[in-house]
Amino acid sequence: MAKKEELDEETMALINWCIEVEKHLVAGGATQAQAQEHIEENVEWFTDMFYDELTPEQAAKEALA
Repeated sequence: MAKKEELDEETMALINWCIEVEKHLVAGGATQAQAQEHIEENVEWFTDMFYDELTPEQAAKEALA
């Protein structure tokens, strides 16, 4: 069995932020699978929004626009 890799705090914060964005995308009409796929396909864009300190709700609104 492979050793589980520890993620740093910043990476965990980004992952948790993306989970919140996903919830807002679903609330905006996307399926969970569509929301996950969109985030995965645009990970650099979402990462930029995270570092620009947009809230998950603001990021989802940008994605749904």
